[in-house]
Amino acid sequence: MVKGNGASDARTAKVIQLYASPPEAPSREQVRRRHPSQQKSTERTDSGIERTPSTPRRPRPAPPKAGHPNTDDFLADPADVTPISKDMATRLDAAGLPVRPTGSPLFSLSGLRSALADSVIASAGYLRERLTGDYEVDDFGFDQHFTENVFLPAMRVLFDKWFRVEVTGIENIPAEGGALLVANHAGTLPIDALMTSVAVHDHHPQHRFLRILAADLAFESPFVGQLARRTGSTLACTADAERLLRGGELTGVWPEGFKGVGKLYKDRYKLQRFGRGGFVTTALRAAVPIVPVSIVGSEEIYPMLSDLKPLARLVGLPYIPVTPTFPALGPLGLVPLPSKWHIHFGKPIETSQYDEQAADDPMVVFDLTDHVREEIQQTLFRMLSRRGSVYFG
Repeated sequence: MVKGNGASDARTAKVIQLYASPPEAPSREQVRRRHPSQQKSTERTDSGIERTPSTPRRPRPAPPKAGHPNTDDFLADPADVTPISKDMATRLDAAGLPVRPTGSPLFSLSGLRSALADSVIASAGYLRERLTGDYEVDDFGFDQHFTENVFLPAMRVLFDKWFRVEVTGIENIPAEGGALLVANHAGTLPIDALMTSVAVHDHHPQHRFLRILAADLAFESPFVGQLARRTGSTLACTADAERLLRGGELTGVWPEGFKGVGKLYKDRYKLQRFGRGGFVTTALRAAVPIVPVSIVGSEEIYPMLSDLKPLARLVGLPYIPVTPTFPALGPLGLVPLPSKWHIHFGKPIETSQYDEQAADDPMVVFDLTDHVREEIQQTLFRMLSRRGSVYFG
């Protein structure tokens, strides 16, 4: 622990207590299904470990050193990771993220008129140039001309004036070549992917485009599917992802999928399962770095209080949310709440040192997947501990 950061560590501990779930005790049914040799009277020690009365008490082991036990000796240049535990607050490096400067206040109209004017001017210029046919569309349907002149100017109004997104760690994104950006997913609607695209393009010195790997539901939806293709998104499949990465593109993936974007508000900032690690396999085969991305603010735009699961199954949707404003306010309930966002791009995790067989090794894939997930979770805790007001920051 860095000296002089006791107050910050104490606040981080409170954040962890708020957002991290304690381990659940086994149910009666689970106990009933145990093997007879396991059905003994047990007592719980201070550390939460069950033992039988006949088991002698062992001296409490020394706290582990900072770092992730599965990956610290696994990578040639691993990111700084601390496992989630009760004493994590005493071992977090409070200097891991810079102190966030104060952003623009909520409902500040300064620059809003000019932002809308820029969007209109860009759209007019787009139509004029479109008539000349001076534009290109790649094999995936990505229309750079449309993205630069129509999509990004429209998204900047939300990015700069509504969510007032703060971006840190942009220097961790390579200046050229492929890289796989892996982020936490939340918000009921995948607006976090759109804001990440704006952050990469507008804040990176090379103004790079982020190619989003989206679920098949996005491309099956009318209008949304066409818009997603034209702005650089493609189906989240191994073949397309590997082709993009080998072609030197920045590619973004949200491994939590619908379980992340559709989780309840009470589970906010608790990462869901990262699938089977398919994104790690793709990164290993393409030999590109993995950049962990942590997003704070997306959980509060549509606080999901419950899920109308029977109705969702009836209409073929993964979930139908109930929020404080939807469906009570009808279409107005679709307007996202103006939470203050912070997007942090973490230190890249290199994969180039692995051979071609590593992508087919389940232990390699599992360890790297766990490493990336843990890095994002710990960064979220640090960011939350330094967070100001959710909506008026």
